[in-house]
Amino acid sequence: MPSYTPPLRDMQFVLHEVFQVTEELKACPPHAEVDADTINAVLEEGGKFAAQVAFPINISGDQEGCTLDKATHEVQAPKGFREAYQQYVAGGWPALSCDPGFGGQGLPFVVNQAFYEMLNSANQAWAMYPGLSHGAYECLHAHGSAEQKAIYLPKLTSGEWTGTMCLTEPHCGTDLGLLRTKAEPQADGTYRITGQKIFISAGEHDLADNIIHLVLARLPDAPQGSKGISLFLVPKYHVKADGSLGARNGIYCGGLEHKMGIHGNATAQMILDGAVGTLVGQPNKGLQAMFVMMNAARLGVGNQSVGLTEVAFQNALAYAKDRIQMRSLSGTKAKDKPADPIIVHPDVRKMLLTAKAYAEGGRALLSFCALLLDKELHHSDEKVRKDSADLLALLTPIAKAFLTDNGWQATTMCQQVLGGHGYIKEWGMEQHVRDARINMIYEGTNTIQSLDLLGRKVLANNGATLKKFAKLVGALVAEEGVNEKMAEFINPLAQLGEQMTKFTTEIGFKGLQNPDEVGAAAVDYLRVAGHLVFGYFFARMASVALKQMAAGSTDPFYTAKLQTARFYFAKLLPETAALMRTARTGSLALMDTEAALA
Repeated sequence: MPSYTPPLRDMQFVLHEVFQVTEELKACPPHAEVDADTINAVLEEGGKFAAQVAFPINISGDQEGCTLDKATHEVQAPKGFREAYQQYVAGGWPALSCDPGFGGQGLPFVVNQAFYEMLNSANQAWAMYPGLSHGAYECLHAHGSAEQKAIYLPKLTSGEWTGTMCLTEPHCGTDLGLLRTKAEPQADGTYRITGQKIFISAGEHDLADNIIHLVLARLPDAPQGSKGISLFLVPKYHVKADGSLGARNGIYCGGLEHKMGIHGNATAQMILDGAVGTLVGQPNKGLQAMFVMMNAARLGVGNQSVGLTEVAFQNALAYAKDRIQMRSLSGTKAKDKPADPIIVHPDVRKMLLTAKAYAEGGRALLSFCALLLDKELHHSDEKVRKDSADLLALLTPIAKAFLTDNGWQATTMCQQVLGGHGYIKEWGMEQHVRDARINMIYEGTNTIQSLDLLGRKVLANNGATLKKFAKLVGALVAEEGVNEKMAEFINPLAQLGEQMTKFTTEIGFKGLQNPDEVGAAAVDYLRVAGHLVFGYFFARMASVALKQMAAGSTDPFYTAKLQTARFYFAKLLPETAALMRTARTGSLALMDTEAALA
């Protein structure tokens, strides 16, 4: 009953008309020859795979879930998942943005990001199997030894093998300084690793021939805390000198989590019983290496929520146009029917437009982040590479937390549009809500992201990186400030930009006196920052739409974009006033609560 249509037109608008990615990429030698036709063709075919292969097994995969054989420790994914993965590999999709030196196609990351949005709309649980492999690939590409790269990267690039990251343990979540998994050095240069990891997405499955686990563990003489963590490569099956698979390694699935959502993905409890691994990077520097994968995963999680927001919006919109209930308050609209379609009701439109705005704003933010990553890695100008890296570091926690908070709100609103049918499995909407809920939790909870943004990315360098983004906002305000048609977008953006500077300074001073003030304000602060970012992108999108219309375009796409931008500035951005007010109330109402929480 549900359906999904890849939002190719909006993707093309963002990539080509707003960000002009092919022009930007001309300064990145590996991508200098990439043209718009190539990008569009890849995404069109990618959309077909998402809609025709991954989407049809989404509901069935959720209903069936994964199955663990406790005798063999093997996990079987839902029916159709393995076959879909084989089609994915045969189509060359794993290699899309990988290094040609290891068999990749060498396309920019911004293209891969758009492709994965469609996969996430179609089937988040399935998309996680290949998605995590990209993070493992990036980590090894950046920090692996020459031997590790030669053995493992071609297989990860082709999709023959998949990858995971094994961080969390039963007694520690995000606080990895508490982890206990041990790594004992062996005479041959390998390590014997013993411990237990939990919540390992795609930790065990039957989709690929081998699974490459990146495992955090401690060496015998390691310092306490996060400074004593090393990273190890631990394959499910040993790899022989000729690249063929050997015996099973001492890492296996001890159990599967019974979860609220993403049932089609195996969230595994992994036992390491003297598993053989090799060191990745330097001893006791594992977190630095793993952060390559974690940051990629955080952008990926934001992308998951944008994907779910898009597919939930599409189905809620279709329902609202078809479902008749009551009459419009302003007079009958469907005179040939006993009631009007519910899309005539203001609050239904508010819910639909919220989802639409969050999907389109999130798509713009993630496309911008992906382009920053391409520029950080490949731009010919060192200063541009540095500025891109700084901006990406600032925007990553916003992309993870703001987009996943929005995704939860949007999917819940779309469920509300369907009324009672939204609570029924056959319509598919309740699955989107359940799947969206995990995105606010894993890869660092959204509170962790908020503390990272305010503490590390803003206050730690006295707002220097925030000022780099403020320059982008200021340049747009200066460019469009005299354009009367842009006033409804530029004026609130400029106002929020000025408020953000004062707000940040105020929280910073209070934090110097009492660190709990930062903790109390952080979540509200990130959401204000998220709206500043969204306001900037919606203003840019509105500017492009207005210019196209002034040039004579009658494409209703541009009218729709302007209407969505107007809704965003009128109904969603004003949330910032309440957020700044609650943040300014400080920590006392939270911390002076011993009696209330006794």
